Amino acid sequence: MWGVIKSVLAAFLGVQRDQQRREDFEKGNPLAFIVTGIVMGVLLVAIIALVAFLAAG
Repeated sequence: MWGVIKSVLAAFLGVQRDQQRREDFEKGNPLAFIVTGIVMGVLLVAIIALVAFLAAG
């Protein structure tokens, strides 16, 4: 699972190697990447909302 999280984080940042991307598509479970991406996207939005809420006072 850690490999999926690392791949999704690298994709979020746009720094994933082409070789790693190809390996993910060939050997990875698409459902794991989709679920992980959605969860991490929701977490990102929640963190940004929390920071904005705290900054606004």
